Amino acid sequence: MSVFIHRVRLRNYMSIAKCDVGLGSLNFLVGPNGSGKSNFLDSLRFIADSLNATLDAAMRDRGGVGEVRRRSTGHPTHFGIAIDFELPDAVGHYAFEIAARRDAGFSVKRERCEMRRHDLRDAGFDVADGVVQRFSPGPAPAAAPDRLFLAHASGAPEFRPLYEALTRMGFYNLNPDAMRELQPASPGDLLDGDGRNIAGVLKRLASETPPWKVRIEEYLARVVPGVLGVDYVSLGPRETIEFRQEVAGSHDPWRFYAANMSDGTIRALGALVAMFQNGGDPRRVPLIGFEEPEIALHPAAAGVLTDSLRDASSTTQILVTSHSTELLDDEDLDADSLLAVVSEKNETRIGPIDDIGRSLLMDRMFTAGELVRMEQLRPAPSSGRLETGLFDFGASKA
Repeated sequence: MSVFIHRVRLRNYMSIAKCDVGLGSLNFLVGPNGSGKSNFLDSLRFIADSLNATLDAAMRDRGGVGEVRRRSTGHPTHFGIAIDFELPDAVGHYAFEIAARRDAGFSVKRERCEMRRHDLRDAGFDVADGVVQRFSPGPAPAAAPDRLFLAHASGAPEFRPLYEALTRMGFYNLNPDAMRELQPASPGDLLDGDGRNIAGVLKRLASETPPWKVRIEEYLARVVPGVLGVDYVSLGPRETIEFRQEVAGSHDPWRFYAANMSDGTIRALGALVAMFQNGGDPRRVPLIGFEEPEIALHPAAAGVLTDSLRDASSTTQILVTSHSTELLDDEDLDADSLLAVVSEKNETRIGPIDDIGRSLLMDRMFTAGELVRMEQLRPAPSSGRLETGLFDFGASKA
């Protein structure tokens, strides 16, 4: 199984006052609308956005620091994110805390990274208020109070793998309209968040790892009976996708451009391409997050989607937000893969399901979907209690 991020700790991020959550290879964030599932997922996307662009751009994309930090009375609230990660050649911890100012500005209060490398050459840094306190090994690059230092540290070979893994995480809220549009030619290295460059990704998979494209087509045929395959098509300087579909009375399959296919078919293809886009190489896309991938799918197809998510999680860590009972109606769904999310007094609480729900699942008395219908899928009472600080490396989770 593929696990890049083993643990996430948040403090004052959007609706989440605090949480300390362990992750596996496949994770379902389950809760009603407005409970804060998307905010947890967005905390990881915030890291990727801040490193791919700048902290300022990531803030502005979310409406400013006032929308990112948890709202409170009195002084502006600082917010922080910490992760425990595993790379092919190292394990480690990375955390930062952002200070919000009264003038709607912000600065990086503290940022820390510790890496235990398999070659025994450990590495790390500690930055406070724009000043490098420690950098190992070698001379430290300059720091800036309004940028994450990891972007500067990525010039050192010790920190480059972590930087690349975090910037190559993919987060998806697929847009069928964008996926139907003719697009400029794309190398298809990483599927865009709305799926618009799907043609380029399919072209790359067909060229580099054909069996993975076939796997996508096989799952798609189970979701949408009659669809035999999908191919990249070049139309002058633009590109799109073309579906091959069985039609009654025709010996050969008919071909349809994306513009002629339903939202459900387009979204199903986008989800499958996102899952299998790494072609079996977890370094290409170590983690993906989905916002309700079951939208617009026929309920009967939800089981196929669950199967494909489980399959893809062998090479890519997957996080899914959902309140779909059909998606969770799987007797083989591991209780450890479920994270229950609730909102109490406008504060999100998130964690592994409580003992009652776990027992009902383990004894196969109910499926997770049935527990959702009965409103019996809740986080354990201790969930949300942050026993250790954001900058404590290697401490065990309570």
